[in-house]
Amino acid sequence: MLSPELQGIVESLASLAMLLFFATLLILTLVAVGMWLQDRFFQTQHTLRRNYPLIGRFRYVLEHLGEFFRQYFFAMDREELPFNRAQRAWVYRAAKNLSTMVPFGSTKHILVPGRVVFLNAPYPTLDKDVAETLPLMIGPYCDKPYVARSLHNISGMSFGALSKPAVRALSRGASQAGCWLNTGEGGLSPWHLEGGADLVFQIGTARYGVRDADGELSDQRLREIAGHQQVKMFEIKLSQGAKPGKGGILPGPKVTPEIAAIRGIPVGQASISPNRHPDVANGEQLLDLIERVRRVTGKPVGIKTVVGTWDWLEDLFLMIGQRGPQSAPDFITVDSGDGGTGAAPMALMDDVGLHLAEALPLLVDLRDGYGLHDRIRIIASGKLITPNMVAWAIALGADICTSARGYMFALGCIQAMQCHRNTCPTGVTTHDPALQRGLVPADKAQRVAHYHNNLVKEVEVIAHACGVSEPRQLRRHHARVVMGAGTVALDQVWPNVPSGHYLAHGRRAELEKRHRIPLVEEAALPPPE
Repeated sequence: MLSPELQGIVESLASLAMLLFFATLLILTLVAVGMWLQDRFFQTQHTLRRNYPLIGRFRYVLEHLGEFFRQYFFAMDREELPFNRAQRAWVYRAAKNLSTMVPFGSTKHILVPGRVVFLNAPYPTLDKDVAETLPLMIGPYCDKPYVARSLHNISGMSFGALSKPAVRALSRGASQAGCWLNTGEGGLSPWHLEGGADLVFQIGTARYGVRDADGELSDQRLREIAGHQQVKMFEIKLSQGAKPGKGGILPGPKVTPEIAAIRGIPVGQASISPNRHPDVANGEQLLDLIERVRRVTGKPVGIKTVVGTWDWLEDLFLMIGQRGPQSAPDFITVDSGDGGTGAAPMALMDDVGLHLAEALPLLVDLRDGYGLHDRIRIIASGKLITPNMVAWAIALGADICTSARGYMFALGCIQAMQCHRNTCPTGVTTHDPALQRGLVPADKAQRVAHYHNNLVKEVEVIAHACGVSEPRQLRRHHARVVMGAGTVALDQVWPNVPSGHYLAHGRRAELEKRHRIPLVEEAALPPPE
């Protein structure tokens, strides 16, 4: 039995709790009535809320939650886009240095058009015969050529688009893994330099970080950037997979004093990048710009592009033949037209630019056909986050592969699709300190390195299964692609072009007669709408 004093306290608390309950109920009722009146009589923008006051609001809540329910409850392992659960799970396990073994058989749809099958050899490469993948030199005509140590590297993601802890983790992780980190078009920040990684400085159309007060390219700023020993190469971005033909938009609230100083723009003012370099309107001007940057910096200079039309590439290669091989870009990064880390209009993200499955072999064949195989390195970019995709790109002719979103997953990205809202729940693409707090650079750097190392290791496993000693020996005849009810060899879909063939036989009309490869994905292409 409770004492009278305790009994009185308990009864008082019970009364207070009841009072709070009814007060809360009253407040919620008043709020609901207010929302009902607002929806029914005052707002005119939302038909659903006007016709179904209060209840209509649940539609927007359910629409928002639908993304998450599909991801975790309803979608099958191989269904989601842009990356399905099986792909993300592989990256997560590789980044945590856990086993990537799977039991009981493949869950891939075996005969989906576009699926690539590697051809295992009857006598695969023994462990004692395995060869090390040698570093690759880029920029033989430069004062300071670059020797790239890895066949897989981190693609361009800007500080500003990424958070400070994300950039710090990538820099440290790239240094540990021995791969490079592309700065993206947002300039060189202290956080890129912090980890000691090799860096590729990207020059976007707004020339952030290397522009003068008028927004023009500054030789002085180029020299300052090149003065950092870690900056190994410069990449002139013509276009990217997310938004070919459109420049970036940096909202004013994101232009903090720190970002403004790094990019060389006014604080608090929105910065809109041109949709192309204003001083580059043809191949001759592009080669002039490449030569200028290379002369000023002394380091390799390349271009990044999404392939749409390709006449300009033929013109460029012919012009290189006239000017001499020293005038060529030291590398060309080809991005896939199906999107990337940047937010962009759906019309550009979905329907502009060739997919890497077509753009990569097209570029490789043009380069080789115009006799530039040993001069220009080709870097493939675009959803190359798993070993099979990297091996496929190398077999098609890529010298090096890069990925942005693969390393975002290694940082902890959960594909919440909120990169452009400053609400990224994992701290990767937000500048909210409360959300950034969850991303600890020292821990995530380890995961970046583990992901890179395990990815390269399994690419090597595929190469050895095909009977070659290292991945760069993979060729098109080592793989087939599902088309219809069966498979077709990649070297039949895209026959290898002998070196200098187009120089000897003129511009290639036969390209139009070639087959086209469907998307190399785990889901079939949707029918035309």
